Amino acid sequence: MILILDYNIGNLNSIKNMLRKIGFADVKISNKTEELLLADKIILPGVGHFEHCMDQLQKSPFFEVLKKRVLEDKVPLLGICVGHQMLFEHSEEGDCPGLGWIPGRVRRFDKSNMGERLKIPHMAWTDVQVTPGATLFNGLEQPRFYFVHSYHAECDLQYVTATAHYGYDFVAAVCRENILGVQFHPEKSHRFGMQVYRNFIQS
Repeated sequence: MILILDYNIGNLNSIKNMLRKIGFADVKISNKTEELLLADKIILPGVGHFEHCMDQLQKSPFFEVLKKRVLEDKVPLLGICVGHQMLFEHSEEGDCPGLGWIPGRVRRFDKSNMGERLKIPHMAWTDVQVTPGATLFNGLEQPRFYFVHSYHAECDLQYVTATAHYGYDFVAAVCRENILGVQFHPEKSHRFGMQVYRNFIQS
Protein backbone atom coordinates (compact mmCIF):
# COMPACT_ATOMS: atom_id res chain seq x y z
CA MET A 1 0.00 0.00 0.00
CA ILE A 2 1.17 3.51 -0.87
CA LEU A 3 0.45 5.98 1.91
CA ILE A 4 0.24 9.74 1.36
CA LEU A 5 0.71 11.35 4.76
CA ASP A 6 -2.13 13.62 5.84
CA TYR A 7 -0.95 16.23 8.34
CA ASN A 8 -3.24 19.04 7.17
CA ILE A 9 -0.76 20.23 4.54
CA GLY A 10 -0.99 20.26 0.75
CA ASN A 11 -3.29 19.15 -2.03
CA LEU A 12 -3.06 15.45 -1.36
CA ASN A 13 -5.70 14.39 -3.85
CA SER A 14 -3.63 15.61 -6.81
CA ILE A 15 -0.90 13.13 -5.83
CA LYS A 16 -3.41 10.33 -5.28
CA ASN A 17 -5.10 11.01 -8.61
CA MET A 18 -1.81 10.88 -10.52
CA LEU A 19 -0.81 7.61 -8.84
CA ARG A 20 -4.12 6.05 -9.79
CA LYS A 21 -3.84 7.41 -13.33
CA ILE A 22 -0.58 5.51 -13.80
CA GLY A 23 -2.08 2.28 -12.47
CA PHE A 24 -1.51 2.17 -8.73
CA ALA A 25 -4.90 1.55 -7.13
CA ASP A 26 -3.78 0.76 -3.58
CA VAL A 27 -3.21 4.35 -2.49
CA LYS A 28 -4.45 5.95 0.71
CA ILE A 29 -4.40 9.43 2.17
CA SER A 30 -4.26 8.95 5.91
CA ASN A 31 -3.15 10.18 9.33
CA LYS A 32 -3.90 6.84 10.97
CA THR A 33 -1.04 5.06 12.71
CA GLU A 34 -2.45 1.62 11.90
CA GLU A 35 -2.36 2.37 8.18
CA LEU A 36 1.15 3.78 8.38
CA LEU A 37 2.22 0.48 9.92
CA LEU A 38 0.98 -1.32 6.79
CA ALA A 39 2.51 1.04 4.22
CA ASP A 40 5.03 -0.29 1.67
CA LYS A 41 5.88 3.21 0.40
CA ILE A 42 5.34 6.61 2.04
CA ILE A 43 4.91 10.03 0.41
CA LEU A 44 5.54 13.17 2.49
CA PRO A 45 4.01 16.19 0.71
CA GLY A 46 4.57 19.78 1.74
CA VAL A 47 3.60 23.27 0.61
CA GLY A 48 3.83 26.67 2.23
CA HIS A 49 6.02 27.72 5.15
CA PHE A 50 8.68 25.29 6.41
CA GLU A 51 8.13 26.04 10.10
CA HIS A 52 4.36 25.55 9.82
CA CYS A 53 4.82 22.24 7.99
CA MET A 54 7.25 20.98 10.63
CA ASP A 55 4.91 22.05 13.41
CA GLN A 56 1.96 20.26 11.82
CA LEU A 57 4.01 17.10 11.20
CA GLN A 58 5.31 16.96 14.76
CA LYS A 59 1.78 17.40 16.10
CA SER A 60 0.42 14.60 13.95
CA PRO A 61 -0.73 11.40 15.70
CA PHE A 62 1.62 9.26 13.62
CA PHE A 63 4.87 11.23 14.03
CA GLU A 64 6.75 8.79 16.29
CA VAL A 65 5.60 5.81 14.24
CA LEU A 66 6.72 7.60 11.07
CA LYS A 67 10.24 7.94 12.43
CA LYS A 68 10.34 4.25 13.32
CA ARG A 69 9.00 3.15 9.95
CA VAL A 70 11.52 5.24 8.03
CA LEU A 71 14.62 5.04 10.22
CA GLU A 72 14.30 1.52 11.64
CA ASP A 73 12.05 -0.42 9.27
CA LYS A 74 13.63 1.34 6.25
CA VAL A 75 10.33 1.86 4.44
CA PRO A 76 10.98 4.01 1.33
CA LEU A 77 9.83 7.62 1.74
CA LEU A 78 9.58 10.34 -0.90
CA GLY A 79 9.46 13.97 0.27
CA ILE A 80 7.96 16.51 -2.15
CA CYS A 81 8.73 20.27 -2.21
CA VAL A 82 8.66 21.39 1.44
CA GLY A 83 8.40 17.70 2.32
CA HIS A 84 11.81 17.35 0.65
CA GLN A 85 13.18 20.35 2.56
CA MET A 86 11.97 18.92 5.88
CA LEU A 87 14.31 15.96 5.44
CA PHE A 88 17.28 18.21 6.25
CA GLU A 89 18.65 19.50 9.53
CA HIS A 90 17.64 23.15 9.40
CA SER A 91 15.90 25.80 7.31
CA GLU A 92 16.40 29.55 7.11
CA GLU A 93 12.64 29.83 6.65
CA GLY A 94 11.59 30.44 10.24
CA ASP A 95 15.10 29.54 11.44
CA CYS A 96 13.67 26.12 12.17
CA PRO A 97 15.09 22.61 12.69
CA GLY A 98 14.01 19.90 10.28
CA LEU A 99 13.85 16.14 10.62
CA GLY A 100 17.61 15.77 10.21
CA TRP A 101 17.34 12.57 8.18
CA ILE A 102 19.74 13.92 5.55
CA PRO A 103 22.70 16.11 6.57
CA GLY A 104 22.32 19.60 5.16
CA ARG A 105 20.36 22.83 5.40
CA VAL A 106 17.75 24.78 3.49
CA ARG A 107 18.44 28.36 2.43
CA ARG A 108 16.66 31.09 0.52
CA PHE A 109 17.71 31.71 -3.07
CA ASP A 110 20.65 34.12 -3.06
CA LYS A 111 19.42 37.10 -5.05
CA SER A 112 22.94 38.51 -5.30
CA ASN A 113 23.92 35.53 -7.48
CA MET A 114 20.85 35.56 -9.71
CA GLY A 115 20.69 38.79 -11.70
CA GLU A 116 17.87 41.31 -11.81
CA ARG A 117 15.52 39.53 -14.20
CA LEU A 118 15.07 36.41 -12.10
CA LYS A 119 12.33 36.62 -9.50
CA ILE A 120 11.75 34.78 -6.24
CA PRO A 121 9.93 32.44 -5.93
CA HIS A 122 11.19 30.23 -8.73
CA MET A 123 7.96 29.22 -10.51
CA ALA A 124 8.68 27.48 -13.79
CA TRP A 125 9.24 24.33 -15.77
CA THR A 126 12.98 23.70 -15.44
CA ASP A 127 15.38 21.12 -16.85
CA VAL A 128 17.20 18.93 -14.35
CA GLN A 129 20.62 17.31 -14.61
CA VAL A 130 20.50 13.78 -13.25
CA THR A 131 23.36 12.14 -11.37
CA PRO A 132 24.43 8.92 -13.14
CA GLY A 133 22.79 5.92 -11.51
CA ALA A 134 19.91 7.86 -9.92
CA THR A 135 17.15 5.27 -10.26
CA LEU A 136 14.34 7.73 -9.46
CA PHE A 137 14.87 9.14 -12.96
CA ASN A 138 15.13 5.87 -14.87
CA GLY A 139 13.55 6.03 -18.32
CA LEU A 140 13.69 9.81 -18.59
CA GLU A 141 15.65 11.65 -21.25
CA GLN A 142 16.15 15.39 -20.79
CA PRO A 143 13.73 15.50 -17.85
CA ARG A 144 12.06 18.73 -16.82
CA PHE A 145 9.78 19.41 -13.90
CA TYR A 146 7.56 22.10 -12.45
CA PHE A 147 9.05 24.01 -9.52
CA VAL A 148 7.43 26.46 -7.08
CA HIS A 149 9.82 27.49 -4.28
CA SER A 150 11.82 30.28 -2.70
CA TYR A 151 14.21 28.04 -0.75
CA HIS A 152 16.44 25.14 -1.73
CA ALA A 153 18.59 22.56 0.01
CA GLU A 154 22.37 22.52 0.37
CA CYS A 155 24.02 19.19 1.16
CA ASP A 156 27.00 16.99 0.40
CA LEU A 157 27.18 15.78 -3.20
CA GLN A 158 26.94 12.15 -2.07
CA TYR A 159 23.21 12.68 -1.44
CA VAL A 160 22.41 14.66 -4.61
CA THR A 161 20.61 12.78 -7.39
CA ALA A 162 19.63 15.78 -9.55
CA THR A 163 20.34 19.50 -9.85
CA ALA A 164 18.61 22.35 -11.63
CA HIS A 165 19.64 25.89 -12.54
CA TYR A 166 18.00 29.16 -11.53
CA GLY A 167 20.63 31.85 -11.47
CA TYR A 168 22.95 29.15 -10.14
CA ASP A 169 22.82 25.38 -9.70
CA PHE A 170 20.72 24.10 -6.81
CA VAL A 171 19.73 20.70 -5.43
CA ALA A 172 16.64 19.32 -7.17
CA ALA A 173 16.59 15.78 -5.73
CA VAL A 174 18.33 13.76 -3.04
CA CYS A 175 18.60 10.20 -1.77
CA ARG A 176 20.00 8.66 1.38
CA GLU A 177 19.31 4.94 1.52
CA ASN A 178 15.48 4.62 1.65
CA ILE A 179 14.90 8.38 2.04
CA LEU A 180 14.31 10.37 -1.14
CA GLY A 181 13.30 13.95 -1.79
CA VAL A 182 12.45 16.12 -4.79
CA GLN A 183 12.18 19.90 -4.77
CA PHE A 184 9.80 19.91 -7.75
CA HIS A 185 6.17 18.78 -7.91
CA PRO A 186 5.88 15.46 -9.77
CA GLU A 187 2.08 15.68 -9.66
CA LYS A 188 2.30 18.90 -11.71
CA SER A 189 4.97 17.63 -14.09
CA HIS A 190 2.93 15.49 -16.50
CA ARG A 191 4.75 12.51 -18.03
CA PHE A 192 8.03 13.34 -16.29
CA GLY A 193 6.37 13.32 -12.88
CA MET A 194 4.46 10.17 -13.70
CA GLN A 195 7.72 8.36 -14.41
CA VAL A 196 9.28 9.60 -11.16
CA TYR A 197 6.33 8.24 -9.17
CA ARG A 198 6.43 5.01 -11.15
CA ASN A 199 10.15 4.58 -10.43
CA PHE A 200 9.68 5.30 -6.72
CA ILE A 201 6.87 2.81 -6.32
CA GLN A 202 8.40 0.04 -8.42
CA SER A 203 11.91 0.25 -6.95
